[in-house]
Amino acid sequence: MPSSQQRGLFTHEARKVSLLCIPIVATQLGQISNGFIDVIMVGRLGPPELAGVALGNATYFLFALIGIGILLAVGPLVSQAYGAKNYTPISRTVRQAVWLATLMSIPVMFIMWNARLPWNLMQQDAATITYAEGYLRAAVWGFLPFMLFNGLRNFVEAISRPFPVTIIIVLGILLNIVANYGLMYGNFGLPELGLNGTGWSTCIVHWFMFISIAVYVTFKDPFRSYEVLKKLRVPDLVYFRELLRVGLPIGGSIGLEVTLFSATAFLIGTFGAIPIAAHQIAIQSAAIAYMVPLGIGLATSVRVGQNIGAKDPGAAAVSGFTGIGISFVFMICTALLFLFAPQLVAAVYLDLNDPANFETATQVIRFLAIASIFQIFDGVQATALGALRGLKDTRIPMILGFIAYWLIGMPTGLSLGFGLNIGPEGFWWGLVVGLFAASIMFFYRFHRMTQKLPNASIPD
Repeated sequence: MPSSQQRGLFTHEARKVSLLCIPIVATQLGQISNGFIDVIMVGRLGPPELAGVALGNATYFLFALIGIGILLAVGPLVSQAYGAKNYTPISRTVRQAVWLATLMSIPVMFIMWNARLPWNLMQQDAATITYAEGYLRAAVWGFLPFMLFNGLRNFVEAISRPFPVTIIIVLGILLNIVANYGLMYGNFGLPELGLNGTGWSTCIVHWFMFISIAVYVTFKDPFRSYEVLKKLRVPDLVYFRELLRVGLPIGGSIGLEVTLFSATAFLIGTFGAIPIAAHQIAIQSAAIAYMVPLGIGLATSVRVGQNIGAKDPGAAAVSGFTGIGISFVFMICTALLFLFAPQLVAAVYLDLNDPANFETATQVIRFLAIASIFQIFDGVQATALGALRGLKDTRIPMILGFIAYWLIGMPTGLSLGFGLNIGPEGFWWGLVVGLFAASIMFFYRFHRMTQKLPNASIPD
């Protein structure tokens, strides 16, 4: 049984993490809501268009999440400097994040513009490829501002000021709805672009978000004093290298997980339009729930980093375990929803009374039953990984992620999906196994790392 002092420490830290993570979680939910809105509005066009946005969206966010992961290095570098009250490294770090976001975006935009080639090699449906290409060639022009926005966002959140980002995201959601309505269906005097209008809407929203946060950090205190968008000139190699040292493994870790999910989507796409449409609905629902532990993980990373910077490793340990516990409890709740009320989730995307949607809805319900299991493991591993980032421990977790996702999860999915002819559900069971392995590895890694810190034990 924990002592009253231990319970007090965890209660105090739970309050701190919760106050920080609420706006960050709201921001994460806001970001995923744009994709959620796109899926709902495109779903009214028909299953072929829904399959197209599923493929295009999976490709866009494969690269976007890897880029966001690399830029997450801003968080621990800034939060540790902020905790130590050493403010000069903050400005220099954020300026290099601007350079890094720009240099990353150029080759990625070229790859996404030519995504038809890899899609053909993966034997995706021809009509799906056509729709996906139109969507992606519009959305790609918003990739650079999206990366710049995330670099600045991490700076704002790392000094415990997350609310401005949340407000910008909410405004972006409203803009996305209006832009989709106008560009998809030809309203407000705009051209009727169908699915391609969704891509252009994404581009517009990402430019709005970047310009908004850039103006905010330039003119609003306390951000103005850091002058992060001044004196950019040429890259500062010392801080640029440090960003890469910490950020590349973070991007690698996220990339390994995202590519596991993206590869699963591509493999399911070989079974036809209905399975991939159902997969998109189910994975979108799981992704919305995942935004909560991801946001808790980001807040946990900030709290761990600030405590390390303040030379209080015991508090850093408490921060990490508190965040993991909060995520675990939340994901239990979403697992129960997916398991016992999947029809409510499917009805958000599909008219369940329409016989044309029967096969898709049935497949969605099957996927959600499996998602109810991997949700729990996904929440634990996301927050444990965030806690490790707060320690600037990123390289070993990337290796552990490779083992869990690609040496355990993917072979399991292939064996079940193709080897045992279970089909699309087999690949989802592969996700369950991979995420379970990752959650165990990351949790144990954080436990071991905090035990090694000087004076890191929780007081009796």
